[in-house]
Amino acid sequence: QVQLVESGGGLVQAGGSLRLSCAASGLTFSDYSMGWFRQAPGKDREFVSAINRSGSSRYYADSVKGRFTISRDNAENTVHLQMNSLKPEDTAVYYCAAALGTVIVGTPGYDYWGKGTQVTVSS
Repeated sequence: QVQLVESGGGLVQAGGSLRLSCAASGLTFSDYSMGWFRQAPGKDREFVSAINRSGSSRYYADSVKGRFTISRDNAENTVHLQMNSLKPEDTAVYYCAAALGTVIVGTPGYDYWGKGTQVTVSS
């Protein structure tokens, strides 16, 4: 079965960095666009970033543009989210998701989801 497993979350001070990883199995990874989402307590899940199948196109929410970088390694079936200049408002559970085919900017339409990894940014 398809599994997406996130890792790399943790507690960091404001201004610090974290690198999230998502390992995919049970699917042909290069057939899927990948996305990162987050959900803070009491809020809806929101789009953070997405990358197309080849890695040639990347998309970001305005709130993270210039601070976060998404990348993927199709040989290793992994997608990463490098998060720099973290702010307390970045605190959330971060999820990766896979969408068959064309990249999707936004929450609906993803086929598979991971269980998430907690990111906490202290002020």
